[in-house]
Amino acid sequence: MTVELARPGRACVPIHAVDRAGFTAHAEALDPAARRWLASVGFDGAPDTHALLPAPDGSIAAVWAGIAGLAHPWALASLPKALPAGRYRLATPGLAVDAAAAALSWELGGYVFDLYRARRRAPATLVLPPTEPARRALVVAAAVAATRDLVNTPAEHMGPAELAEAVRMVAKAQGGRFSQTVGERLLGAGFPAIHAVGRAAARAPRLIELNWGSPRHPRLTLVGKGVCFDSGGLDIKTADGMRLMKKDMGGAANALGLAQAIMALELPVRLQLLIPAVENAISGNAYRPGDVYKTRKGLHVEIGNTDAEGRVILCDALAYGAEGKPDLMIDLATLTGAARTALGPSLPALFCRRMDLAREIVDLGLSIGDPLWHLPLWRDYHPGIESDIADIVNTGRNAMAGAIHAALFLDDFVPAGVDWLHVDLFAWNSTPAPGRPVGGEAQTLRTLLAHVERRFGAGATA
Repeated sequence: MTVELARPGRACVPIHAVDRAGFTAHAEALDPAARRWLASVGFDGAPDTHALLPAPDGSIAAVWAGIAGLAHPWALASLPKALPAGRYRLATPGLAVDAAAAALSWELGGYVFDLYRARRRAPATLVLPPTEPARRALVVAAAVAATRDLVNTPAEHMGPAELAEAVRMVAKAQGGRFSQTVGERLLGAGFPAIHAVGRAAARAPRLIELNWGSPRHPRLTLVGKGVCFDSGGLDIKTADGMRLMKKDMGGAANALGLAQAIMALELPVRLQLLIPAVENAISGNAYRPGDVYKTRKGLHVEIGNTDAEGRVILCDALAYGAEGKPDLMIDLATLTGAARTALGPSLPALFCRRMDLAREIVDLGLSIGDPLWHLPLWRDYHPGIESDIADIVNTGRNAMAGAIHAALFLDDFVPAGVDWLHVDLFAWNSTPAPGRPVGGEAQTLRTLLAHVERRFGAGATA
């Protein structure tokens, strides 16, 4: 960890956090030589910039850091990899950075996916007083980092079995109950759609399940799309389209990360996590365009395109999750390119049956810097996914409203009485930013965690 919760000692180098508007006033407390030094290196408090103030003996006397805001989730994220290795503390004069923001941004600012390549250097350490907001923020940061690690791991080392092992390890660490239904047993257990998509792969498909919490508490069901690699199946993707398909289990990774945080914070919910895990591969028994499969709910699904496999595996998991009559069900999935075309990679799409709830969650995401945006479950478009020979088809009649068609498909498998959120996300950073390197990303995890806390129990937001 790059954040240490302890009483900061004198050996820690002080960091004076300032914004651009208040820099001049805060700098007045410095002696003239220090002010001239900061002016000579061009430091003016701009976000994600810093300056080292030298001591007479050549050591670092202090760091001046520019931030975007006191509670900005990435306030200090640029510092852990940029500052010399050592121990630092927040100090005055300067702005009093929110403890949760400081812990979260510093911890994730030091994140590196180092499974295959060693870190070039150790990140700097921030010593913070051991407050509850800081502790909570580190729990959230750990969940985010774990989510990133799962998405970043290549499919060779993150197939359905490895994803199941990741869930098992989290369940063991948090006192949860782990189970899985694998291969041909999916048919007998009532998960034919999951089996159909994953049967062509050498690595067996499965439904992974984790349960945790007291039966006395409200039931929360999380469902994550776990396509560990997506070739497109017989409707094969192009080489460019396949390049990032190790991340097609990003919904599962985010669902597991959210579950990890919920359990670690001991929120008062009865948690169920469901991950249909498959590899969408090609072989002699691959599922085909035009095939029709009966799903767990009893609806018959026609396959319009084998590359729209995510909604096919999710429909069995959603139907199963709904059987437990959850108070809230959330699914997360890297589901459609249409959502990315509409909103871009950094803004996941939220589908919800209740306009008031959707607006509440969008506002919450904006307030804590983990955004998503509401798209409509426009039921007038449902005829676009109605089949001529089955109940429903897994593709629309044309390319228009692709994300909505996918959401409407899933909607058919969730009973009207279940409060349900569907999040269509990218799970990937295409461009780097402080604390957010290129690679796998946890998107909406913090927002959904805050919503669960607000809805089912007390807690601050990180």
